[in-house]
Parts: sequence; C-alpha cells; structure tokens
Amino acid sequence: MTTVHPRRPARKYGPDEDPAVAETDAVLEALSLRKPVASLDAMVGLLSALIDDVDQQGPPVSITPSTDQRRSSVSITPST
Repeated sequence: MTTVHPRRPARKYGPDEDPAVAETDAVLEALSLRKPVASLDAMVGLLSALIDDVDQQGPPVSITPSTDQRRSSVSITPST
C-alpha cells in the first residue's frame, strides 16, 4: 500500500509517462553511446567528463578474477 503525504500532491504521470524521466533516460542513453549531450546541468557535464577520462585510460580490463589468482583470508584479531 502506498501512502501520499497529505501536503504532497500525487504524481500526475506514471513512471513511463513522466517527461522528466524520459529526458533523463534520453541523456543517459546518449552518454552510454558516447554521443555529445548539450546540457547546462553540471551533473551531465561531470558524467561526460568521467566517461572521457575512463575511455582515455586504455584498454578495457576484466573485473573478474582469473582462475589462477589465489584468494587469501585475513583474520583480524585484537592483540592483547
């Protein structure tokens, strides 16, 4: 059950019909495709700069550990 704060109006749009959500989705899609995005929003500029920095770092690196990598377990116990 969803409750609405008494002083906050209910949304007029569903999640698929909200223009702000659609605009955000379009910006994120363009950024993920490495397309230029014209926006005055500082966060969009920051995300674009971050993407550029990551892309300039070099070839992609696998984040999965290799099978021959040894895993170690560390036990931290207080010294007395």
